Amino acid sequence: MITTGAPSTSTAGGNLGKVFRWHRPLMILAAAMAGLVVVGIVGMFADSRLLTGLPIWDKPTKFGLSILIYSVTWAWLIAQLDRARRVAWWAGTMSAAFLGLEMVILVGDVVRGTTSHFNMSTPLDATLWMVMAGAIAVVWLATLLVSAILFRNPGPDRARNLAIRAGVVIALIGMALGFLMTTPRPGQLSAGGKILGAHTVGLADGGPGLPLLGWSTVGGDLRIPHFVGMHALQLIPLLLIGCELLSHRIRAMRAPTVRFRLVGVATAGYAGLLILLTWQALRGQSIVHPDTLTAAFFVVLVAGVLSSIVIALRGPRTNAAPAGAMPPSPRT
Repeated sequence: MITTGAPSTSTAGGNLGKVFRWHRPLMILAAAMAGLVVVGIVGMFADSRLLTGLPIWDKPTKFGLSILIYSVTWAWLIAQLDRARRVAWWAGTMSAAFLGLEMVILVGDVVRGTTSHFNMSTPLDATLWMVMAGAIAVVWLATLLVSAILFRNPGPDRARNLAIRAGVVIALIGMALGFLMTTPRPGQLSAGGKILGAHTVGLADGGPGLPLLGWSTVGGDLRIPHFVGMHALQLIPLLLIGCELLSHRIRAMRAPTVRFRLVGVATAGYAGLLILLTWQALRGQSIVHPDTLTAAFFVVLVAGVLSSIVIALRGPRTNAAPAGAMPPSPRT
């Protein structure tokens, strides 16, 4: 029976319970991060303190949102698994526990009025930073394990398989790029070693930056490729979803081979962009002030992606689905 209007309380509660059954620890973490985002937004208005040039609640708000997205994505992916699902469940639980630990430390440092990352100013600060760094290493390894299990659980649709697998690989690379920030910068050791590592290349953290994001507008910033890489797992599959929706209007996209080729183009383009952003940051160059070489690389990349899209759409089509037909949906 088709109903209209708002869903009943029992239906809404049942749907929420079903979502939480994807992976309860990760979904509990996601709910906690949603609450932290609200607290952080309020804090940015109510707390006038600044840290490295930004509102002191800016970092926990951004981290909370990023971990919220991470948790929901991986909870859903783990719920799709058939093989080694129990192992993936425990790896997801490890991720949830250590991400939660990281955020407890980060918020605690905000309450204390000090920076969390790279802070070696006191024995307490150094211990907390080392615990955070270790927690992130554990999360990366747990994510790698679940990613390997995902590769052993292919679905029936090649384009969806490629979108998830490519997103996973690029996300792992993006997470690993964060370790570049932990390398001591020139002069930090001779200055006493109170801060070892930085987001910015070519100058100290805390200079002029983009609103809210804080990404440097005067130097290279490794947070940019770190962020772009991490969220490939959401953006590449979302692009495929867009292709599937457009297949109702664009006949060529009804062919599974065409969607597969388009995901391949998106993957290559995304990887190229990540390489460009990393290279730009490591050269100490601001995202808003690219030099001629960076701009030329970007133009070539965009031209290559656009031409590849045209080729993908005009290429041979096999296994074309009937008009209006869609590939099978994954489990929820």
